[in-house]
Amino acid sequence: MPFSDAAKALMLDALDEAVMAYMSLHQLYAATGTPNECSGGSPAYARKTCVWNPASAGSKALNANVAFDVASGQTVRFIGFWSAVTSGTFYGMVPNGSTGAKVFNVDDSAAADRFRSPAHGFTALQGVVFFGTGLPTGVTAGTQYYIKTTGLTVDDFQVTAAADDGTAIALTTDGFGVCQLCVSETFGAQGTFTVQAASTSFDLNLI
Repeated sequence: MPFSDAAKALMLDALDEAVMAYMSLHQLYAATGTPNECSGGSPAYARKTCVWNPASAGSKALNANVAFDVASGQTVRFIGFWSAVTSGTFYGMVPNGSTGAKVFNVDDSAAADRFRSPAHGFTALQGVVFFGTGLPTGVTAGTQYYIKTTGLTVDDFQVTAAADDGTAIALTTDGFGVCQLCVSETFGAQGTFTVQAASTSFDLNLI
């Protein structure tokens, strides 16, 4: 059965107390959180404490912005969560810039290399990542792909390996899962990356 908002609030607030105490930045996806965490720079990169508001309506938002020092040459793609400022237990990550997960399915019998996701909202050349236990052969969980211009409709899309609108990734089996927007931010010089409280939250409304 679907969870009520009260149940979602209990789960999210439990995460707040025991899990989401420290935030990290990552260049690539990793199921364990390491390797690929950002490093280096002057001032040096370090994980930051994050404070969350009480859960409401199945979501939990940051209480304040969280700013990181990022070294030249680093690319931020994912935001992670830990139990400690160094080492500690890793509890997961979200793609930078994600506005929520879109459910998709792939019917390989159509031989069109298309993802079907009604009203997905993606636009040409946006970066996306896929997650799930039933992904179609051809894409890898956590790898960044790009929305292809041709074949893009309100409900369907194809992806390429690079933001050059090249050949569509071939999908050779049926599959399903979720797709999320993933924005890459590469630093040409030492700089600051800020996770905005106004736009960052955890949402359990898909449960």
